[in-house]
Amino acid sequence: MYPILFQFGSFHIYAYGFFIVAGLITAVVLAGLKIRKSNIGISFENVVDLFFYTVLSALIGSRILFVLINFDVYRQHPMKIFKIWEGGLVFYGGLVLAVIVAFWYMKWHRLPIWKVADLISPLIALGLFFGRIGCFLAGCCYGKETSLPWGVVFKNPDSLARLNVPLHPTQLYDAANGLAIFFFLNWMERRKTFDGQIFWLFLFLYSITRFFIEIFRGDPRGFLFGDFLSTSQGIGILLAILSIFVLFYMKKQSRR
Repeated sequence: MYPILFQFGSFHIYAYGFFIVAGLITAVVLAGLKIRKSNIGISFENVVDLFFYTVLSALIGSRILFVLINFDVYRQHPMKIFKIWEGGLVFYGGLVLAVIVAFWYMKWHRLPIWKVADLISPLIALGLFFGRIGCFLAGCCYGKETSLPWGVVFKNPDSLARLNVPLHPTQLYDAANGLAIFFFLNWMERRKTFDGQIFWLFLFLYSITRFFIEIFRGDPRGFLFGDFLSTSQGIGILLAILSIFVLFYMKKQSRR
């Protein structure tokens, strides 16, 4: 599609990086608006700091997992490790490291962990929407070849996708999935029965839906048990099981 959105001489604005930044700015603004309406004992400055550390750790974690999955490529071209604007992030790697850093930050500053986690979880889903639009334009995370009428043909030689064949637009599948989860979690926020419910519900919903989207992916992304499961499917199964367990446990504890 359009890996490079704008070009001014030798200066390039890449679609992937542009939409990552756009998603971050949107999330911070919406977080500020949500804080004004809520009473959870956290300042906007805390939210900005929290977003900065979690986004930074998410970028590092997602890049590390991508590099590990494609280690043979980066072993031969180590400088490519730092070219994240060209695409190449694995969501689950970023999620794990971002959650660890975010929980550490909230505990250090004595913030209400589960209340804050519930507040930002829908915004993570919204960030997925922006990120996957960037993926679509860059051509990464592309799908398998398809004969369906909505198959997308990438022709730009700078694209990271397979060229000149109709592919499943898996980036758009995931973008629509993130947007749907965002709206659903916002609807659930007014109906939750215990703190932490929105966060674990987000993990469960994304893990399940991502599992099925992975079926249509065609890019090399690492597999487990031969070619039986992709790396993301394996991680998703574990997170889905963990989410169900924690949701039932927290609900039981809240009733007590």
